[in-house]
Amino acid sequence: MVARSHIVVRYAETDQMGIAHHSNYSIWYEVARTELIKKMGMTYTEIEQQGLIMPLVELYSKYISAAYYEDHLIVQAELKKVTGAKLEIEYVIYRENDETPINVGKTIHALVGRNLKPVNVKKEYPELYQKLISAVEKPLLEDKEK
Repeated sequence: MVARSHIVVRYAETDQMGIAHHSNYSIWYEVARTELIKKMGMTYTEIEQQGLIMPLVELYSKYISAAYYEDHLIVQAELKKVTGAKLEIEYVIYRENDETPINVGKTIHALVGRNLKPVNVKKEYPELYQKLISAVEKPLLEDKEK
């Protein structure tokens, strides 16, 4: 499952050269990640109300080319991997009407209780786990053979 969010680079997000500052990319990832979770049929709030939180434990971001003030960007998020206690989400950012990536990234989130201890979502939240597993894109047969 893939979610796409539209972002317009604001003046406050740029540096003196009108280039989007690198710190904004993780915020834009979060926008797309929130949309991805909604597309799965739930919200972050609903997940947290069940007693589960998803802190970020790893962040990777590769800057390919700059985003500029007033650029219209598409931030794409895709759930790539789910284990009992972790999620891995990949991101691609590109300008609207141009599929050439300007940034690619990945976040890994732990699945923990309010006490910050890892939770086996497969066992303790089977309905949520099923939604997550269903959202992971399955590779085509020919991809598996490579």
